[in-house]
Amino acid sequence: MSLENFWFLIITVLFIGYFVLEGFDFGVGMLMPILGRTHTGGDAEVAPEAPEADPDTRRRVLLNTIGPVWDGNEVWLLTAGGALFAAFGGWYATMFTAFYLPLLLILVGLIVRVCAIEWRGKINDPRWRMWCDVGIGLGSWIPALLWGVAFANVVRGLPIDADAQYTGGFFNLLNPYGLLGGITTLLVFLTHGAVFLGMKTSGVLQRDAMDLARKLAIPTAVVAAVFLLWTQFAYGSGWTWLAVIIAALAAVVMVAATWVGREGIAFAATSIAITGTIATLFGSLFPDVLPSTTDDAYSLTIANTSSSHYTLTVMTWAAAFVTPVVIGYQAWSYWVFRKRISTDQIPAHTGLPSLRVGPKAESLK
Repeated sequence: MSLENFWFLIITVLFIGYFVLEGFDFGVGMLMPILGRTHTGGDAEVAPEAPEADPDTRRRVLLNTIGPVWDGNEVWLLTAGGALFAAFGGWYATMFTAFYLPLLLILVGLIVRVCAIEWRGKINDPRWRMWCDVGIGLGSWIPALLWGVAFANVVRGLPIDADAQYTGGFFNLLNPYGLLGGITTLLVFLTHGAVFLGMKTSGVLQRDAMDLARKLAIPTAVVAAVFLLWTQFAYGSGWTWLAVIIAALAAVVMVAATWVGREGIAFAATSIAITGTIATLFGSLFPDVLPSTTDDAYSLTIANTSSSHYTLTVMTWAAAFVTPVVIGYQAWSYWVFRKRISTDQIPAHTGLPSLRVGPKAESLK
């Protein structure tokens, strides 16, 4: 395998890692307004083991499930972007130019989400927490949708001229295939987040998460199947059928596991389904990295966008030493914070009192 193909594979793996790990972070953020409400239904045969928690406590549990790991999960995106820049500069330049507005919206969403997660508990004020929850929601919904739109358009191809310049506009990206890609990632991340919460919470909140996962499972599997088949028939190659079949089988297992309440198996299945989907997309690209819809001769390929052999060699040696350390540390952090969280483990607020005055400043009473 040449170094150029090797780094194409590495970038594929990095994006798989990002979407598998950050995918459930997005899912948790999107589900906060839904699962953060007071429990109103569920299994009638299960008696509540404790008084029902208030909505804010439920939301704090949801955030605590991803609290120790969400920022580490974003490292996969930073690494993928850095590897793309260093290994395939031409691909990076044209793609980031074409997706300037979507990537800007994704970046703003991620920044807002970071600030909202970090600052939510700093001030003990219901209105403050409400606006932070809005930021977490927007910072989860926007990237979850736009990542799918972006990657679908990479596979579909863009209007690129002989100078590797993007000649289209923002609305060129909002085609049926691109929008279906966005809806697919949105639903997959919602389901991925729901089954993750099923693994990481207990009591009523855990049952609510799995109830929601059961409702999401079949629509997610159907939409994902349509997107994968469209991708395969329109852009795929012979060997990508393997990735499609793996993703499809994982989706079936996910549906079955959610219905029988096996959240661990369901989470593994959604992770495999995401892996198969991303493998299908990148496999459909190869050996192109950004097809041109203007003229096939203008398409960007691994060969005409890769860096020098020396650069790729240095990158390979650096990755060989650094990657095991990063993966080992992240695996250790997941192991340390592997236990479930319940509402009775959430302490009282310790944030600063609100500086607002008036009858609505409840925290000053």
